[in-house]
Amino acid sequence: MHHISEAVFVRMCQIVGTSQQVVIRREMEDISEMVDRRVTSNNRIIRMVSGSYREGFRLEESDVDFMYWPNDHQVIMDMSQSEYYNTANTTLILSDSSQSPPGFTLLQLLTPTRYREVQSACVRMNDRVYISSSTNRQLTCSSAFPNSTVHGPCGSGVIGVAEYDTAFCFVCDFWPPSASSWIDRCHSWPDPEAVNDIVRNGCHFVAIGHPLGPHGHEEWRISFSLAEYKLVYAMNQCQFLTYGLLKLFLQEVINQQSENTNKLLCSYHMKTTVFWVIQQNTLLHWCPQNLLVGFWVCFKLLLKWVYEGVCPNFFIPQNNLFLTKVHGSAQNRLFLQLHELYKKGLACLLQSSSIRSYIIDVLYDPRLFICTDESIMRSEVDYDVELVRESSKINICTRDLYGLTKAILTVEQLLESPLTQYQITIIQKLIAFFFINAAFELHNMYSNTGVNKQMYIADKMSYHMLKLAAKFGCISDMLYIAMYYYKTLRCREALSVIEMTKVKLAQPYLMYRGRVDRERYTEAVGGQSWSTKSRQAVARDIKLDNDNCYISELIPEQQSALQNKRNILYIPVFVMLHFLEFLCYRHIDTTLSQAALDELQVLVHHDQGLYVHHVLRDISWEILGICQQITGNLQAALYSYQQSLNTENPLHMIHAATHRRIQDVVSH
Repeated sequence: MHHISEAVFVRMCQIVGTSQQVVIRREMEDISEMVDRRVTSNNRIIRMVSGSYREGFRLEESDVDFMYWPNDHQVIMDMSQSEYYNTANTTLILSDSSQSPPGFTLLQLLTPTRYREVQSACVRMNDRVYISSSTNRQLTCSSAFPNSTVHGPCGSGVIGVAEYDTAFCFVCDFWPPSASSWIDRCHSWPDPEAVNDIVRNGCHFVAIGHPLGPHGHEEWRISFSLAEYKLVYAMNQCQFLTYGLLKLFLQEVINQQSENTNKLLCSYHMKTTVFWVIQQNTLLHWCPQNLLVGFWVCFKLLLKWVYEGVCPNFFIPQNNLFLTKVHGSAQNRLFLQLHELYKKGLACLLQSSSIRSYIIDVLYDPRLFICTDESIMRSEVDYDVELVRESSKINICTRDLYGLTKAILTVEQLLESPLTQYQITIIQKLIAFFFINAAFELHNMYSNTGVNKQMYIADKMSYHMLKLAAKFGCISDMLYIAMYYYKTLRCREALSVIEMTKVKLAQPYLMYRGRVDRERYTEAVGGQSWSTKSRQAVARDIKLDNDNCYISELIPEQQSALQNKRNILYIPVFVMLHFLEFLCYRHIDTTLSQAALDELQVLVHHDQGLYVHHVLRDISWEILGICQQITGNLQAALYSYQQSLNTENPLHMIHAATHRRIQDVVSH
């Protein structure tokens, strides 16, 4: 048993990640959220990543969960708590759970709201004004991303290839009285510091009522999403992998038993099971040798719950999570299926395609050596790849120079506090991003003043910030200097930077989009500081904040993306390199300009995902079309624009700009 557990532990580390990989993912999210909160003004919408993605999972089937709430709206549990808020700039909402089932509540609007969606969702009951969850859900479903569909309390959809759930909710700084018993239960897990942190951060209210409640359309569900990810953070690696194994078992085994029952259980039930098992101290030693023991304890508890038809919410046990789904004949069918798996014992895990071979290897050779030392499972290069991948996902968009200044000051203050290696890495990346945007924002602000001295000073400051960004950032960040030179009509200087960038991008040890020659990378930069590695060996896609103007030729695409609530344009670094080269040579040498266009055309037409990710093909074809249209090759431009429109799973939603460009070509 111990030997098989170790084999499954190793396999789960491959699927879910080692503890160090999981820490990288969590710290990236935590530090970016901290910066985002500090730069968000008091009358804006706050965003929080939640669910399994926030917990540190990167499973292929997982979606990304976002929660949004207005930070000038506060829910209170009783009227005495109103004294903590200034009602001149805060909308107060009272939680009234007196008529609702456990875990649900009505929300009474006490003071006026400035949000149309909240006002439109108000209903009057017993001479009081309440916010209807069902109306609010319909009104906010597509607020974050257009064309979302209602799914539970969320708006759901797909961006590129990533599925998402967005929940517009309200925040409460206080721990709900109905969950007070949870605090009393926390004797052994989590520790008192974690409990205090969770309670201090309160809860949220998401827009879905209890289907059997007296006011199903008006009720809101109490959400403990923030508490849950903090609890998952409090797990050790073996506990976290047990949770991951249960998610995998649900997906690959339980849900494959029958179409009649494959929608009854969900990942949240698995998480609830693990929470209860850890807190009840059923297993004293959570370690690689005991992984399957922990899994089996969880599975038996789940089986018991299905038999009884009761899955108690971890925070409010009176809230039965099975109440509306797992009952009657469906409950009986599910229990019989789970019981058949139970009778097989741990052999039921052989039905999991992801871990079957690892169990069989140990059964064939019981003396097989298995190393559970995580430091040997992953190399320095693996962690660098993880670091680049995770930090590349972080974006904090600010709308003006004031916001950018505030953001830069915020990260400067953070650098004075104790930080981990990974937190320093993400802060350096954010500094580079903020400096780049500040440089272009500053130029755009002063270029139209006509005051030479101001323009000269702004130009010097912009250039200095871009140089600093390149120092903090990676190879690709040099291209922002080239963009700035092109924008300010200094094409020869831009080409000089492009040539230097070309040389660096041609290095055999380049790390780009997770691909790298590990041996050469280790020889070139192994053991060096992350700043050195980043400047010498790492390239990322180019990010353009759509509230800022970088290259006038891309303004229509940025505006089109913004209309569809896409704040960033992601452009493959090699596409941007050839695009800039083409634009600059156009003013100097038409032969070399055509050569750059030819290289861009070969790249976009023939790349198989190596340098142009398939979700970025929309903007890549678009840029090729722009270049072809500039040279007068209208037939080729038309083809490129049509390919941009035909891109499967486009990321940017720039089709409005593409249609306008097609009209220009056709009417020429």
